[in-house]
Amino acid sequence: MKKTDRYRLVMERFEQMMPEAHTELHYDNPYQLLVAVILSAQCTDKRVNIITPPLFERFPTAADLAAASRDEVFELIRSCSYPNNKTTSLLGMAKLLTERFGGEVPDSIDDLMSLPGVGRKTANVILSVVYNKPAMAVDTHVFRVAERIGLTTGSRTPLATEKELIKYIPEDKIARAHHWLILHGRYVCKARRPLCLECDLRPFCRYYQKNEKES
Repeated sequence: MKKTDRYRLVMERFEQMMPEAHTELHYDNPYQLLVAVILSAQCTDKRVNIITPPLFERFPTAADLAAASRDEVFELIRSCSYPNNKTTSLLGMAKLLTERFGGEVPDSIDDLMSLPGVGRKTANVILSVVYNKPAMAVDTHVFRVAERIGLTTGSRTPLATEKELIKYIPEDKIARAHHWLILHGRYVCKARRPLCLECDLRPFCRYYQKNEKES
């Protein structure tokens, strides 16, 4: 199957399966989403959604968070992974966001990545979810699922995966495709045991077709 055909068929099927795909992180504004995405690194969205309500109640704005003590923040996020590092990132992010951007989450990848704790993946999440820009955030789910299905071939880095996906996915679908791939990886195309027999992408999936031929 040609790569362009695989992309077209996979995107069409995703659109049928999940016409409205959204992040599972709970948030009310860009600041809250930025905090939640920083917390979500190597941590489940479910856990982050438990942590953030009291955190946002205590620190409703970036300025409030910037003025917080390290101990206050650590106690509120201690049940997530790497709470020490994330406390440092959140305090640094809030301070710079307040001082340089007036508390407003910027809409450029360079400005976003200038904030402590914000890498390319986090920046792309903000750009796609908040600003509806054609940005592809590549996390472990996206990286794995894209390769399994056959959307990417031998990409060794998240950036290489991002570039290949953006090259072939129509611009108006890129923001949703990020969520399609994440949700598919989370609930169907699982890392250790993909649920191939429950997957609607079987006719277009390189992994399934290869294993079917070998069985």
